Amino acid sequence: MKFFILGHGRHGKDTFAELLCEMAPGLKFVSSSLFVCERAVFPTLGPRYAYETAEECFADRANHRDEWHELISAFNSPDKARLARQLFVDFDLYVGLRCVEELEEARHFADLVLWVDRSEHLPPEPKSSNTITANDCDLIVPNNGTLADLRERAERLVFALELNKL
Repeated sequence: MKFFILGHGRHGKDTFAELLCEMAPGLKFVSSSLFVCERAVFPTLGPRYAYETAEECFADRANHRDEWHELISAFNSPDKARLARQLFVDFDLYVGLRCVEELEEARHFADLVLWVDRSEHLPPEPKSSNTITANDCDLIVPNNGTLADLRERAERLVFALELNKL
């Protein structure tokens, strides 16, 4: 199965993906931010901010979300599904897509589009860096409680998917 796991920055998308991979060992993911950093972001922002490695650029991504958004959009132009197509070759979870037009073009690559929401604790991102909303997704995963609560939601999803295979 292939999934998009979406939501605002720092809302728990990667954590949820890690939990899913832990519970369904066949699933694989890489941070889409790191994936695209190596291909499209670091070549531009590395020299601009004196980053020595793609990992250093990746670690500072929260300070340059708008620039990241612009560079990823350029990477996906004119083919808005380019990044998703490349990522889904080796991975099952695309975590962190932020452009609704790219989601519309790539949606057919995935079986399910999830939105991880921690809005009771954290604000949304500005539209300039994330144009996707929960309404664009198939299922909302609330993440306003504890890590144990999020783990339980991951378990329920894996269980439901396993039941669906029967």
